[in-house]
Amino acid sequence: MSDVHTPRRERLLAQASDRAVDALLVTRLVNVRYLTGFTGSNGALLLLPGAAVLATDGRYATQASEQASDFDLLVDRDLMSSLIRRASEARVQRLGFEDYDVTVARHALMSQRADGIALVPIGQAVEALRAVKDESELGLLAAACGIGDVAFAAVLADVRPGRTEREIAHALEDHMRRLGADGPSFETIVASGPNSAIPHHTPTDRTVEQGDFVKCDFGALLDGYHSDMTRTVVVGSAAEWQREMYAVVAAAQQAGRDAVRPGISCRDVDARARAIVDSSDFSGRFVHPLGHGVGLEIHEQPTLIATATDTLAERMPVTIEPGIYLPGRGGVRIEDTVVVRPDGAEVLTATTRELLEL
Repeated sequence: MSDVHTPRRERLLAQASDRAVDALLVTRLVNVRYLTGFTGSNGALLLLPGAAVLATDGRYATQASEQASDFDLLVDRDLMSSLIRRASEARVQRLGFEDYDVTVARHALMSQRADGIALVPIGQAVEALRAVKDESELGLLAAACGIGDVAFAAVLADVRPGRTEREIAHALEDHMRRLGADGPSFETIVASGPNSAIPHHTPTDRTVEQGDFVKCDFGALLDGYHSDMTRTVVVGSAAEWQREMYAVVAAAQQAGRDAVRPGISCRDVDARARAIVDSSDFSGRFVHPLGHGVGLEIHEQPTLIATATDTLAERMPVTIEPGIYLPGRGGVRIEDTVVVRPDGAEVLTATTRELLEL
């Protein structure tokens, strides 16, 4: 496999130059993984022009040397102090750091150690880089979405009267693992009947009944990358109110997918889908953002929301997931993971969006 991490570090260092810092200290573990490939639970990274230093403790020395063999490796329990000391030795004058990831107490300690070095906040600079994926990342996301599609098809037979939400959720997760997933992307949501009106319901021992909406929101975790998909089905024949609600959500979801293209503002994508719901009898019942980025985390930049200031760019994977929720009665959400391509949205989740009556 080609080295995907070096170009990422080079892009970050180019940004560092624009921010007038000499070096960067990366402490958030998911960002360390993104830039190095190291997956241990304790690590930090110092990026210098022409050099990269990875620090971890003795538990992960072997793992770090295998996963990030081209790095200068520091093994020390006090990661911050050792890396700041290395920065001082390299005559760094301005050190960028992930201020939102550093506690007040840790910042005070860093300031003590960084004698003569100015600490410069860089915000979520790495997260902004992560929003645009390379093709290796998109390949992993596509494979994870494929696992979710196959698992959902296999579990539909379990969505029947008498089965509990918890049993269906466990079956979905078991199928995904059998298909090669490392686990679920997040705690699987299975919500039946009136529970389907709760956007992020936790599965219970409620048994599915004839005529229920059953909403399944789930994903597969594959080599660190998270897929995300929601489908809502009806057990038995759908009632007229269910068909009407489903049709509005499906139209909103189509509008959201059709709006996806490079250069469009995230708030405009949200607005295109939301307008469909707000012009229906269900106005005001779409109560969450239209979608979000996915990757090494289940929720990443950007967010498709009315207050967003970001714009979509090529190779950004985002979810499109409008929903309508009637408390005490039922709810519908339809969600796909899509990738921004020059000609629009490439849909990674292949399961039909037609209303399934089981």
